[in-house]
Amino acid sequence: MKRGLLLLAATAFATPAAAADITGVWATGSEGGRVEIYRCGKALCGKVVDAKRLRANPDLRDVRNSDPQLRNRKLKGLVVLNGFTGGPTEWKGGPVYDPESGDGAANGRLKLLPGGKLELKGCIAFFCRTKIWTRVG
Repeated sequence: MKRGLLLLAATAFATPAAAADITGVWATGSEGGRVEIYRCGKALCGKVVDAKRLRANPDLRDVRNSDPQLRNRKLKGLVVLNGFTGGPTEWKGGPVYDPESGDGAANGRLKLLPGGKLELKGCIAFFCRTKIWTRVG
């Protein structure tokens, strides 16, 4: 009986941490985009794994980048989130990059929302942009 209660208590304490794990694949809500958030050392990073345009042309490049020297990078596998730390429901880090617009921000914030949603916010000075992603895997 003690072992059962101990197991039940361990499960109850483990559940919130598991629920706050944001690693996995997220739908970005635009152009059928999918970003995989994964551990990179002690931090979290995110890379492009799929998009409608990538299905049509897997060799698609980062042509919308404001830096001409970076426009030849492949979109598939491109790191768009880097160095996020914190938790269990909010992480800060950066840089953040949006290959759809070619815009980036040095700093960003990820916030886990109810219902399998993730709020991504990137700011340059006082101008911020927020997107809501949905967990898909």
